[in-house]
Order: sequence, then C-alpha cells, then structure tokens
Amino acid sequence: MEPSDPTRSAGAKLKELRSRLGLTIREVQDRSMAIAAKENNLEYVISHGWLTGIENGDGVPSIFKFYSLGYAYGRSVRELVGYYNVRIGELGREHANFSAPRTHLLGSAHLTDSETVTLPLRFRNDGALDNTNLLSKLVAIWGDIPVALVERLSPQRALYGYVGLKDFTLFPLIRPGTFVQIDVNQRKVLAGPHHTMEERPVYFVELRRGYACSWCEMKQNLLLLVPHPLSPVKTGQLAYPLEGEIVGRVTGVAMRLAEMAPDRAASVNP
Repeated sequence: MEPSDPTRSAGAKLKELRSRLGLTIREVQDRSMAIAAKENNLEYVISHGWLTGIENGDGVPSIFKFYSLGYAYGRSVRELVGYYNVRIGELGREHANFSAPRTHLLGSAHLTDSETVTLPLRFRNDGALDNTNLLSKLVAIWGDIPVALVERLSPQRALYGYVGLKDFTLFPLIRPGTFVQIDVNQRKVLAGPHHTMEERPVYFVELRRGYACSWCEMKQNLLLLVPHPLSPVKTGQLAYPLEGEIVGRVTGVAMRLAEMAPDRAASVNP
C-alpha cells in the first residue's frame, strides 16, 4: 500500500529535523535503546530499518516511539504528533464543548512544565455552566496557560470554584459566573458579629448533589446556608455533616462586573 500524503509529509519532516540536528539513524537508535533499557520495555527501541520506513512515510509511530523520538531530538511529543496533523493542544477546547452535565472535581493532569492547559475561551449557552462547580485548577485568564504557572496557584493549599450561572445565593455581592479561590485550611464556620457584609466569611460547601457558595451559620447540628438579603434564594438548612460539609473559606474572587461591549468595528461594513 502506498504511503498517504499526511504520513509521507510527516516522515519528511522527521527526516528534516534529524538532518538539521546532525544526527545519524544509528545515533537515534542508540538513544532509543538507552530509554528502552531504563524503562525495561523494548517498545521504545527505534531500529535503523523502522526509522528509515517512517521517514519515507511508511506507517505512524506508536506512543512509545514518539517518546523515544522526542528524547532523541529534544522535542516534545506534542510537536512530533503535530507533524501528523493531530493537534493535542486543541483537546482542551473540545472538552469545553462536551463537558459533563453535573458538577464535579477535575483531576490534575500529569503534564510537563513546558506544556499548557487550554481553558475555554468563552461561555457556553447550553446550560453546562448553570451549576456551581469545584475545580482543582483555575486561573482568571483564558487561553493556553503554562502548567508551571498553574502549579504556582498552590492547589495543595487552595481549590478554585465556579459559581453557577443560576446560583444567586450571594447576589449581588458575588454574581453568578464568578470564579472563587477557596482556602481548604479554613473549614470552621466563624461566629459573628461581622460589622459589614464584606467582612462576613463566605464558604464553599459540598452538598449531597452539588456545591454551594454562601454565608454560613452553625446551629447545634445544623448548617445554615445564609443568602444575601437582596437575593431571591431562601436560607438553606442542612444536617451537618451528613447533608453538607465545608470545603473551605472563599478568600478571593474573579468576578465580571459588566458585559463586554460589542465590537463596533465588526458592525461596520467595509
């Protein structure tokens, strides 16, 4: 079977990269054998004949051999996979289009410092953001965020939450669509008096089927979720800790104050 144009083009790019680096096929083979010995897995081995075939467009490397090529050439696996028109960096945007309908925690991906996390570039309109979410990593800017920067947010000490678009519990103090930072070391509800609404502690609470962002009060074995006086939400009452548990105290917010103005240039006909 003749090599397809994508694999032939990708193979040519791999060959060009190797030539540009001044590496022989034998040197690539030796480097791959070092990785195979370290990992005790022969799948990492790149033979002379195999690499010659790949550079001529015969087949696609396995994930193990992509790793060895990345090691030999000093390139990321993402870059080499991109030669085959597989855009790993676009995966985060695809996740944004097909998110789970329920509130959930996001696991930490094991990425290198040179890689990025792609966060949604705009809000969706299908109700996926209606409910309050608890996230393990979040920043207040959208786009491709270096993993090293995200890790500096100290996820071991704090969680990052999202107040759902239909959550008006603390409106207008905390608006729907707000992102909050949560200190997981502050889980005890502090009693008053509180001189101002801004001084009153806000807590992120885990419920049986979701989360809440609210003022809280303890009344014997009951946890009260206290809304803002101007909010349409009524005070909630939960058996503590069976029906509700404090995740932590909200220590920071990133909140939209107004809608973005439409792009005037886009409405002007050329």
